[in-house]
Amino acid sequence: MCSVKGNEASFMTVFLSALPVLSTILAMAIGVRSLHAALLGVGSAVLAIVLAFPIPVESMVPAALRWLPIVVEVLLIVAGGLLLSEVLRQAGGQAALAGWIRGRAGHSVSTILLVVHGVTPFAESLTGFGIGVTIGIPLLAHFGLSPRKVAVVGLLGLCAVPWGSMGPGTLIAASMSGVTFHDLGVASAVINIVPFVVTGVVAAWLASPVEQRTSAALQGALSGVVLTIAVAVMNMVFGTAPAGALGALIVAALHLLRAGRDENAPTLESVGRKTLLSYAVLLGGVLVAGWVVRLAGLSENWRYLASPALWLFVATAWFARGLPEAQATQRAWKSWRQVAPLTGLFIVLGILMAVSRMAAFLAQALATIGSAYLPIAPFVGAVGGFVTGSNTGANAMFATTQAEIARSLGVNLLWFMAVHNVAAAFLLMASPSKVEMAIQLTGGGAAEQRRWIQAAVLWVALAVVGILALVNTLGVGGYAVNPLFN
Repeated sequence: MCSVKGNEASFMTVFLSALPVLSTILAMAIGVRSLHAALLGVGSAVLAIVLAFPIPVESMVPAALRWLPIVVEVLLIVAGGLLLSEVLRQAGGQAALAGWIRGRAGHSVSTILLVVHGVTPFAESLTGFGIGVTIGIPLLAHFGLSPRKVAVVGLLGLCAVPWGSMGPGTLIAASMSGVTFHDLGVASAVINIVPFVVTGVVAAWLASPVEQRTSAALQGALSGVVLTIAVAVMNMVFGTAPAGALGALIVAALHLLRAGRDENAPTLESVGRKTLLSYAVLLGGVLVAGWVVRLAGLSENWRYLASPALWLFVATAWFARGLPEAQATQRAWKSWRQVAPLTGLFIVLGILMAVSRMAAFLAQALATIGSAYLPIAPFVGAVGGFVTGSNTGANAMFATTQAEIARSLGVNLLWFMAVHNVAAAFLLMASPSKVEMAIQLTGGGAAEQRRWIQAAVLWVALAVVGILALVNTLGVGGYAVNPLFN
């Protein structure tokens, strides 16, 4: 009798630990609005904390002080990205830049891949938090795609997130698992061939006429392979932090060189040049301020000088020569009110699951099944990325526990964590907050296709994680790839 009661209690605890994630996913699957699904997830997390995962009172204030600045910073980054995008759109800067890119690369699959494997990963690697989407989607909107395809292809550009914002998520995973930042970066680059190739194939397929889809898909796959090699080599030569940006820059240059130059191509208009300079202000400000903070040995509090939360607004003010016009501000504010609550709630959900040890308990419960956990592990990391919308948040939730499970199973720790890191990074492109941001960046033209966009990106993401599960089972579990680092 006691054993039965104990088993029932154990089952109930496992169920409660999974309830926030399950309730959120189920709600979205049946068509509940993303905001309401997020509220349901947070409510479920609070219920689980009350019933089974109490947070000591004395730890609540330190946890709030630790996480509140991160939440505020992310919400400011979202606001700055939307405002800069709206100001540039209203001034015609993005249209001018898109026209110039078409003139250099042509109106072809190569142009789409230039954005998906070049422009967006470059911007995301330097700034993070989805800012690459705010640059890529407005460009794609001028390439003749329907709004819903613009949103999906734009989100596929978030394929280099392990190096997003100069790699803090990967650094957290490395620190919590006990492997080096450099080695995890290189291993993640090798594993990331799966997302790079799949995003290239899907983007090229969506952007091509039916009769050209086979050759376009092959071109997308080749672009993904080249990006993999470029990021891996840059990681080995220059380190993990700048590898994503440098690799994407190489691929963008190759696409431009491959296309050659149309003799009749127009020169970049002044507003387009001004747009490029505003991006230079943004990216240069983040890089230079970051270098100054590190070289001067300043405390952690000074890192906000290098945050995109500051430089997005600086770049906007530089472009507008002061305060932006009221119309642009109002449109950005309207979009932010759609995106910010959803983003904030999912971060709060991830924080609650991490602080209460709910996420760790869930992963440990799953690990009791032994080697059968290997194909499940990427999905655990992916759920973290989906729920938090952040590779950093997903690794903060699960990296320590995943590393402990890898050791207990006797598999190669480095490659296991590389698969986890890539999976945790990739599924965030399907998170409701990112999808909502993409829809808003299309100018609202894709709003009626929200469910189609969500489903399309989610299916692509799940396919990638499924392949990673196979890699984890046959490669990592079978020691097929271990000699690379042994």
